[in-house]
Amino acid sequence: VKIGGDLRIARERRGEALRSWAARMGTSVPTLQRMESGDPKVGMSVYATALWLAGRLGEFADIANPAGDEKALTQEIARVSRRRTV
Repeated sequence: VKIGGDLRIARERRGEALRSWAARMGTSVPTLQRMESGDPKVGMSVYATALWLAGRLGEFADIANPAGDEKALTQEIARVSRRRTV
């Protein structure tokens, strides 16, 4: 929900109407509205295109960077710790 709302704000701050932004994205106005409301059925390509239009695609590329995966790091540390105590 947050990313869709943030992209809505980005669109509005640029003075872009729903219709023109959707046309530039190559999608429909209803799909853009669903993305902006956080509908989980909207494909990642729609989000990626909106991020590109907003000049923020670089952040999207880093979304699954293993270096930022704190849960996996915690699990890895726990595994190493268990091996040391055995």
